[in-house]
Amino acid sequence: MSAVIKPDEISCREMTRQDLGAVMKIETIAYKHAWTRGIFRDCLQAGYIGIIAEQESSIIGYAMLSAAAGEAHLLNICIHPHLQGRGYGRQLLDRLIAIARERSVETLFLEVRASNVVAQQLYLDYGFNEIGFRPNYYPDGDKREDALVYVMSLL
Repeated sequence: MSAVIKPDEISCREMTRQDLGAVMKIETIAYKHAWTRGIFRDCLQAGYIGIIAEQESSIIGYAMLSAAAGEAHLLNICIHPHLQGRGYGRQLLDRLIAIARERSVETLFLEVRASNVVAQQLYLDYGFNEIGFRPNYYPDGDKREDALVYVMSLL
């Protein structure tokens, strides 16, 4: 019988403009076509829910969620690439779902790259269902990559 290894706990808090430097460092390492600092700033200005994941006072990940009228859209979720696969993404997703429920969100949507089978499995494990397909949604070098659209009921 093998022992189950639990990930170290992360703490989550609200994202502020002061976090954007650290967020951008992770974003540009994690993605070829990263969001810009301006996109994050505009999301915060618009009242979207930005969450920071920390471990030992170091920012290791973040997420951005828009929520209105009973629906939410997970726009961006990322754990530093060197720390992925340790359960931190699950902890961050747990916190996002809890926040969505606190805000009376009934339905949570997201898009995921068609090639990102690790993230797809994570979302399926959480009870998301694939409901759509967006051709050429994500930039990918000189071409585009398709996205799968997922939804989860929070009722």
